[in-house]
Amino acid sequence: MKFQRETALAVFKEIQPLLAKHWEEVSFYKDILLDPDYDSYIKMDDAGFLRVYTARDEDNVLVGYAVFFVKANLHYRQSLQALQDIIFIDPEKRGFGFKFILWTEKQLSEEGVQVVFHHIKTKTPHTIDLFRRLGYENIDMILGKRLDK
Repeated sequence: MKFQRETALAVFKEIQPLLAKHWEEVSFYKDILLDPDYDSYIKMDDAGFLRVYTARDEDNVLVGYAVFFVKANLHYRQSLQALQDIIFIDPEKRGFGFKFILWTEKQLSEEGVQVVFHHIKTKTPHTIDLFRRLGYENIDMILGKRLDK
């Protein structure tokens, strides 16, 4: 498996089939259709606030991704922090997630990131267990409420 940093523009056409699988697996509100704002991602990447990390198999096929927003925290201006936007590995190719996450941490750390935050869907308890084994702690809880029903 090959891990690398890529640009948003370079991967967004190729990422679409995996995004559909990801949405199917974890989407909470299935009636809200997946419709990424690719232009905004590209602008954030161009501005230096986005990190797109990919996992590719031996045939160079995209099988996983992790996307982070990286910026000095608005509450702690001296602290560069990373907020994971999305992370996914094709279910047919899973088994390297531990190594991939550790690799992304190393990349972020080398840039001076002090803290990385991952939000994890409650539908995927195996992912929660994985992150706990990697040393992650419960820091915040995100609650959602559907308002248009």
